[in-house]
Amino acid sequence: MTTEVIEKRSTSGSTVRKPAPRYRVLLHNDDFNSMEYVVQTLMQTVAGMTQPQAVDIMMEAHTNGTALVITCALEHAEFYCETLKNHGLTSTIEPDE
Repeated sequence: MTTEVIEKRSTSGSTVRKPAPRYRVLLHNDDFNSMEYVVQTLMQTVAGMTQPQAVDIMMEAHTNGTALVITCALEHAEFYCETLKNHGLTSTIEPDE
C-alpha cells in the first residue's frame, strides 16, 4: 500500500510534503462469531491478507481482547473498520502513535 502524502504551501511559497497521519484498525474479540468466520472475513476485507495472517490476528484478538488488523491512512482505516462491522465483527480505529 502506498503512503499518502499531504501537501501544504509554506510561508515562503514552496510546497512542503509530509506523510499523512496513519491510523490503526483494531479487531475486538467477541463471543458470537466463529473463528473460521472471523478469518474468512479478514481475508475478504483486507486485500492480500493471507490465511496465516488472518489466523494470527483472530487468535491475538481471542487471546488479548484486541488485535491490530492494519495501519493505513484514515480513509482506508474507516473503510476497513466499517466493512468489518458490516460483517458483524467489532472493530475500532485509533491514531497510530
